[in-house]
Amino acid sequence: MAEALVLKIDEIPVFARGDGVETTLLVGKERCETAKFTTGLTSFPPGKKVPFHSHNCDEQVTILEGTANLEIDGKSIPVKERDTTFIPEGKSHRFVNTSDGRLTILWVYDTDHVTRTFSDTGETVEHLSQGDKVDK
Repeated sequence: MAEALVLKIDEIPVFARGDGVETTLLVGKERCETAKFTTGLTSFPPGKKVPFHSHNCDEQVTILEGTANLEIDGKSIPVKERDTTFIPEGKSHRFVNTSDGRLTILWVYDTDHVTRTFSDTGETVEHLSQGDKVDK
């Protein structure tokens, strides 16, 4: 049986993704070998966004701080704190921070192996690898 895990946010490394965007991996195979899912936080400065991309898995995103537009299916959908989205595997999307302050999202993937495919180039990279940057 796996051991329970308590993560102290101040002790977890932050992955700088470029352009001031920062991601913190919470639960995933890197921290817990038996985890069958991957979770984390991403924080965006005002006005910032990530490139359009899709994943090899379903994704849930909950807005923890700030406001944003979810750009998906040719639409720009406003979301605010505590709003939650479901993005199916393979669906191109991105979040754009529309706040005056930081946007922080909690994301959950339904797998322990996550990839990101950039929509403009078709390049697929391992999630949170050196190729998984905002300023590509």
